[in-house]
Amino acid sequence: MQIRKAQRHDATVAFDIRNQAILSQCKGHYDDAMLVAWTDGELPITFVDAFSEHGYVAVVNDAVVGVGMIDVNHDAGKSFAVATGMVDGMFVHPSAFGQGVGRAMLQQLETVAIEAGCKKLILDASLNAADFYRACGFKGDKHSIYHSPRGLELACIPMEKLIIK
Repeated sequence: MQIRKAQRHDATVAFDIRNQAILSQCKGHYDDAMLVAWTDGELPITFVDAFSEHGYVAVVNDAVVGVGMIDVNHDAGKSFAVATGMVDGMFVHPSAFGQGVGRAMLQQLETVAIEAGCKKLILDASLNAADFYRACGFKGDKHSIYHSPRGLELACIPMEKLIIK
């Protein structure tokens, strides 16, 4: 597996992986109407812009199988006590579940954050992904509401991990 910085053209496959992962892994944690609303619609230009700036792709046999984003400037102008990176858009294609793609992607994003001077990572975990993030060293148990760029309100678990080295 190779993990590389995303290019603008990767956004289309990233959005497809996102939708397939949501429909495959979020059943039982969110109702069907929410899953449809979450994955409905065309690829937004805001996603293309964010993914090309902050995204990474995991590639196996020339196919993208996992995606993730890290915003190392997330705390610019905010009052975080330490430099903080925001992990977002972590998804693995259903055909690659359980093969270490998510863990490898998260390690890559953490490395990028450390190299940028971040001391902490934060994320809003979907209900089905919280145990994965806990296994990777993140802490957080309280439920909250994630407000998506498209106006959806999704139950989530805000989590954080100190990455001071």
